[in-house]
Amino acid sequence: MRKKGKEVFNGYKLNKKFTIVILLVLAVCLMFFTINSFTTTKNMIVSQSIQETLRWLDEDYSSVQKMTELCYMSAQIFLEDRELKDFLEDLKDGKEMTPDQYYDFFKTNINTMESMVNSNPYLYQIRVYAYNNSFPEMDPILYHMDRLERFPWAATFESGTWQMDYPDYLLSRSDQHHLISLVSTMTNGRGEEIGVVEAVVSMEEMFPRIYSADEYSWSCFVKEDGTIVSSSANSFWENSKEEIIDVLPRTTSYDYIYTSINGHEVIIAGQYMEKFSGTYVCLYSLAQQSRQMFLQQAQNILVIILVFLVMAIVINITVKSLFKRFYVILGVVRKVQDGDLDERIPVSGKDEISEMAVQINAMLDNIQVLMRDKIDREVLVKNTEIKALQNQINAHFIYNVLESIKMMAEIDEKYEISDAITALGELLRYNLKWTSSNVTIREEIAYIRNYIRLMNLRYDFAIILSVNIDGEIYEQRIPKMSLQPIVENAILHGIAQLGEDATIYIKSIAWGDDFAITITDSGVGMDEEHRLLLEKKINGEIDDPDSKHGIGLKNVNYRIKMQFGEEYGLTVHSMEGCYTKITVRLPRFSEKKDDKNADLINRGR
Repeated sequence: MRKKGKEVFNGYKLNKKFTIVILLVLAVCLMFFTINSFTTTKNMIVSQSIQETLRWLDEDYSSVQKMTELCYMSAQIFLEDRELKDFLEDLKDGKEMTPDQYYDFFKTNINTMESMVNSNPYLYQIRVYAYNNSFPEMDPILYHMDRLERFPWAATFESGTWQMDYPDYLLSRSDQHHLISLVSTMTNGRGEEIGVVEAVVSMEEMFPRIYSADEYSWSCFVKEDGTIVSSSANSFWENSKEEIIDVLPRTTSYDYIYTSINGHEVIIAGQYMEKFSGTYVCLYSLAQQSRQMFLQQAQNILVIILVFLVMAIVINITVKSLFKRFYVILGVVRKVQDGDLDERIPVSGKDEISEMAVQINAMLDNIQVLMRDKIDREVLVKNTEIKALQNQINAHFIYNVLESIKMMAEIDEKYEISDAITALGELLRYNLKWTSSNVTIREEIAYIRNYIRLMNLRYDFAIILSVNIDGEIYEQRIPKMSLQPIVENAILHGIAQLGEDATIYIKSIAWGDDFAITITDSGVGMDEEHRLLLEKKINGEIDDPDSKHGIGLKNVNYRIKMQFGEEYGLTVHSMEGCYTKITVRLPRFSEKKDDKNADLINRGR
């Protein structure tokens, strides 16, 4: 992909390349500016949100401190009331009291206590529970001890501790107020328990933010046993409680973290409250700020894109104007390439482009002079060649002489000599045939047969040629003299060293759009080391000027690859003492394609 993109870029005009490079630099700068602006804005929003969340936590903590002090002072007033202590002690001891005594205590003491409670708007109630379940209760202050047992914490509470988030079961189980209370035991002078004082405050008064959650803020109280006190005003916060608790800051003082929960960026601040044995948590979501920030960023990006497009147009126009004279020079060069050597470049100015125009004009003047000299020389050479051709022996004279010698041999019944002369004549005719630089495989095989026939005259042993080629393959066209050097190599380096009768097998193999010609000799073969060395010579990987072995094969391989491509050419297979096989891989061509590839074949040679 990278290579393809480079090729596409290299195919553009110079002005487009300059425009693209400038725009890329501009785009990188704008992108860096956008990212930096986005990061700065986001950091500022996060910092402000952290400060706001910590401010909430600090305000709530101060409010809780005031509320707890109020409860402590109110409860202490009840715990230190002498008349109340005496009355509770009499009730615990079972002392008989008249209705007037009950009435007097209610009128003088209970009414005073109730007035004190009612005068404080933050108190929900202060209740006293007596260890006697038979006296007439004095609502809303004094109650039987069995009423206290209705509360879930009654059996386990310790004096001076806080009980959190429970409904008011005193009078009605359906009254589901969220209450928090300071529960203390009242003792007499001997340290004996004579009653229980419950200073009650509404959870909404103690922790108002817990019950006023909205879409972007939420609070809760986490007890040490893992119990979570919260409202269910928001489904996201309700469903994410466990994740929030898992990342809660673990500290005895207040702290915060900035994190992401279920895809929401949030700030979580916590304050440990020893009185309540737990941590108060404030959470703030950045969802709204994030949406606004991304919306603003989208608008900024749109503006940047518009600015980029305008600048692209301006840059393109500017670059084109700068390259205008360059393209004038290029136009003149193209006309010169088409053969118009009289064109000249107009020169204006003294910059580098003007200097280049002057140099090109001078070069064209020199080319015209050189071309005139070259034409004169070529005319002289042609005249010389014509004279030389006139002095050459006509090729037909050679054929006629060979035919005369052949007839003389046949008259003397020297048929072996006659056949040899026939074969030699065919070889000469094939070599002197310049009508086309490529031939059919059939013509190449005929040439090889004549060559083998002459080789059998030279050696004392017989060389047998076995040809097995499909009819369609016979008509495929290949570079002239591309198979004969392989056969010659097989005879010289394989069969001649064997010194006895041997066979050369020529076979065709079809491979889809390609085909192969294999030439196998039953000569001496070669070991793997020599086979690899020969392949390297054929492929031009090594060059051994002292060795003539493989030069003809190297030339054949080079011509095939130059004509058809690197995937075609020669491969060698051999076994020492058995055989050597050369495989020539070639592409198939239809008859119509043959003519179209004639120029390619000429260039290959």
